Amino acid sequence: MSSDALSKVRRLMTALLILLIVLLAGAALFAWLPRVLDRLLTTRNSEMDGRLQAMNEIVDRRLAELDTKVDRRLEHATKQTNAIHEKLGAVGEATQLLAEQAKGLGELQQILRPPKARGGFGELLLGQLLADRLPPTAYSLQYGFAGGERVDAVIKVDRLVPIDSKFPLDNFERMAAADNDIERQQHEKLFARDVKTHIDAIASKYIRPDEGTYDFAFMYLPSEAIYYELACGKTGALLEYAHTKRVLPVSPTTLTAYLQVVVLGLRGLQIEQHAQEVMAYCAQLQKEFGKFKEDFELVGTHLDRAQKKFLESEKHLGKFETKLEQAAESPAELEVPAEARELPRAVDAA
Repeated sequence: MSSDALSKVRRLMTALLILLIVLLAGAALFAWLPRVLDRLLTTRNSEMDGRLQAMNEIVDRRLAELDTKVDRRLEHATKQTNAIHEKLGAVGEATQLLAEQAKGLGELQQILRPPKARGGFGELLLGQLLADRLPPTAYSLQYGFAGGERVDAVIKVDRLVPIDSKFPLDNFERMAAADNDIERQQHEKLFARDVKTHIDAIASKYIRPDEGTYDFAFMYLPSEAIYYELACGKTGALLEYAHTKRVLPVSPTTLTAYLQVVVLGLRGLQIEQHAQEVMAYCAQLQKEFGKFKEDFELVGTHLDRAQKKFLESEKHLGKFETKLEQAAESPAELEVPAEARELPRAVDAA
């Protein structure tokens, strides 16, 4: 066999050997690889199970926290909903009450349509306001004058303050409800005429200084809106006219302020009256003290005289005692001096 053939055989044998080794290695690898993969998969599955369990715990905890928050939000929302329902119920009751009050005001407005009813209502409000602010002795309702006129009320201070209630409502409402300036001006003139009529009547009937009133009177307007229109409408022309007539328009608010001043004045008069009583009592005490001082000085004079008599008698007694001692010590008879013959006289206390 030639060397080439031998070389080929060797290469063939080497290739077969290598192939056999590769096949054996592949078989061994094929037998070992499933075990390794199984171990890797088992380890990976264990890790994944742990991670999944941890993630499940986190998700469960987060879901529990979310459920708690949702429950709190639902509870808070329920409370707010209940509060809203309660407030809506209160609003409904208030709306119903306002509707009833509006209905009552409408009925009252219909009742006050007649001027006589309005006048009685204003007098009632005036009497209630005076009763709330003044003592019963400081005012009088339906006060009558010598001529037969009767004013709604008078306040008794030093003199009388007349108060008459007026309620010029008709033309005021027409003026407020006017659709245009022309109608408003027409009703405004009528309203001014009504107010001037009331002012003239109060000035002529109730301002009577000769019967004990002050030289002014109050015109009580039960409505603040009417008073505002009278005081500020047309730059206060009606108010100026009232002042020239010595009539002071007042509303419930402004009359309350005036009454507070009156209360302070009444307190000042009471203090002055008490001060005069105290001064009279002090004068009486001073007079009685003068009498006591005279008696005291007289007693002092008598005591001074008695003291002088006592000292003189004490001197005479001392002299008499000395003579007695001398007479007792001398064995011979001694002629008794004239001083010794006189006994001490009693003290004249008069």
